[in-house]
Amino acid sequence: MDKLKKLWCDVRKNRDCYLMLAPFMILFVIFTIVPVIMSLPVGFTNFNMAQPPEFVGFDNYINLFLSDKVFTKAIRVTIIFAVITGPVSYMICFLLAWLIDGLPKKLRSIFTLIFYIPSMANVYTVWKIIFSGDMNGWLNSTLIEWGFIQSPVQWLTDSRYVLGVTITVQLWLSLGAGFLALSAGFRNIDRNLYEVAYIEGMDSKLQELVYIVIPSMKPQMLFAGVMQIVSSFTAGTVAQELVGFPSTDYKAHTIMTHAYDYGWVRWEMGYASAICTVLFIAMYVCNKVISRLFKE
Repeated sequence: MDKLKKLWCDVRKNRDCYLMLAPFMILFVIFTIVPVIMSLPVGFTNFNMAQPPEFVGFDNYINLFLSDKVFTKAIRVTIIFAVITGPVSYMICFLLAWLIDGLPKKLRSIFTLIFYIPSMANVYTVWKIIFSGDMNGWLNSTLIEWGFIQSPVQWLTDSRYVLGVTITVQLWLSLGAGFLALSAGFRNIDRNLYEVAYIEGMDSKLQELVYIVIPSMKPQMLFAGVMQIVSSFTAGTVAQELVGFPSTDYKAHTIMTHAYDYGWVRWEMGYASAICTVLFIAMYVCNKVISRLFKE
């Protein structure tokens, strides 16, 4: 009760701020919080959107782990995808934010826009041209001209390459909210700390990073880490746009893609909700691990 009273007093005190937040929060609750909560009980039903839900208990989860071979492949692909794109994209975001931090303000703003644009733009058409499987594909024509290959490679349909192509494009698109948070974190560091540190004997950029940057940016680093993990686990659009749906031999078939298949193609909402619940639990555990890591 004390927490509720404190919250209510805070709302009354800052009512203008909460009023400005209200439109976003209302839409967020209706279209995000409510569907997430509803998906939990729906996962225990057989629901096709046309008939009332039929309670089936744990059948969806049993079939998911014991009978659904495609889901097993999706787990493996998702883990590979998350292990590679999550840490690598996080390090790229941190490195780029660090490199542009020392630039003049206008130049820093230009580079920030350049790095952030891919996360907003629909660049799949460009990547399809780059990885096109004919002689006119930019990558194929370049490799043939340089003598690395003799004939065109089917980058978007050959099962040996589809996952690598998807990961490459996902890394390019990963400079989103996490990158902006880290960039803002660098700009919020008190510059007097650098002067004091160098007076006290600090003599390298590595020491600057370890003793000043990281301790001063823990909130931004935590936020960026969570955002990169979420984007890695929920990535599905990249594969669908580049290598088709489903991908060759399900080589780029993630858990999110599997949920899309059953939810929006087959209209088996109960089964799709069970898939999303499993994905939610996996993301929750990973976020807890990241939170504890940055807390320490």
